[in-house]
Amino acid sequence: MRTVIEDLVEEAERQLRDRTWVPEGADRTVAAKAAADLRAAVGTPEAQQGLSTVDRLAHLREALADLAIALAHVHGRLAWFLGAAATALTPILHWRALPAEDGPTFGAVLPTPQQYAEAEEAIRRLQSTLADISTV
Repeated sequence: MRTVIEDLVEEAERQLRDRTWVPEGADRTVAAKAAADLRAAVGTPEAQQGLSTVDRLAHLREALADLAIALAHVHGRLAWFLGAAATALTPILHWRALPAEDGPTFGAVLPTPQQYAEAEEAIRRLQSTLADISTV
């Protein structure tokens, strides 16, 4: 997940640097709000590690919802960037933090601590890039 997000961010940074992508004012506003929402959803590594797995997963799902909401308000390159980011984070939708208690889980799996950390780091990387996009 982190590798896919890093590749996506590198492509966005290249397009911004080469000026093939010049965000309009409305896109910068959406990017700024999304960056703030992601920052609020996923805190520092230390803060996240101090949470229960239920809360960590809730924060990751909130971040994914924040991306979807931002995506609903834009078109063009920012929409494509946000859509690709949300797609890269879809494994979060298949995670569960609660035991199955001998019942079906609709395919939900328990993520490892490493998977939590990787997803949180990917969100932080997206947050940083969206903050940069908002100031271009």
